[in-house]
Amino acid sequence: MGHLLLIRHSITDASATGRNLGQGSDPPLSAAGTSLAGRLATSIRSELAELPVNELRLIASSARRCRETAGAVATELGDGLAPEVDPRILEIDYGAWEGLTADECWARDPEQRAAWEKDPFSTHTPDGESGADVAARAFPAFAELEAWLAGDRARVAIVVAHNHVNRLRITAILGWPMASYRRRVSQDPAGYSIIGFGGQLPVVRRLNARPG
Repeated sequence: MGHLLLIRHSITDASATGRNLGQGSDPPLSAAGTSLAGRLATSIRSELAELPVNELRLIASSARRCRETAGAVATELGDGLAPEVDPRILEIDYGAWEGLTADECWARDPEQRAAWEKDPFSTHTPDGESGADVAARAFPAFAELEAWLAGDRARVAIVVAHNHVNRLRITAILGWPMASYRRRVSQDPAGYSIIGFGGQLPVVRRLNARPG
């Protein structure tokens, strides 16, 4: 049973202040985020020590915050490990809600925000994406990777992606209604989950674990 280590990127100024950060800008990690990414990398090294690992891949979204988080992991693990970049796992496109807080979204578009809160999988952000749109581009990337993992118990893939992307994939793996992905799954900055593939069903070993 190969294992997926699914990570949300570390802290940015936007995530620290509760502002939507999708595809409209590409900021770096904050100073606190760089420090947290270092602690994450140490935790990932410890987790790998408990798994059989003959083949190891590191994949990151093309967003700078993900590439920098993955870079910290690569530096900690060494051995020439270099991140593969996959734009399919970019964060949701918030459209007109980019850079806004939840309260600001409610004030701007109360009816659409209410519909989105009820079912963010089917409801689009204004001029942006729905959860279903994100799943349509991101899930094929995960399916390819999960099939590779299922082929050998000593394969491990570390994926550094985003809040909505990760919550959507975890909700699908757990078999929960997709409309509930924002209500039932949490993803903290630099939080990581560990999921095994290769048996009849995926096995969740960690869910949104925090770096030590």
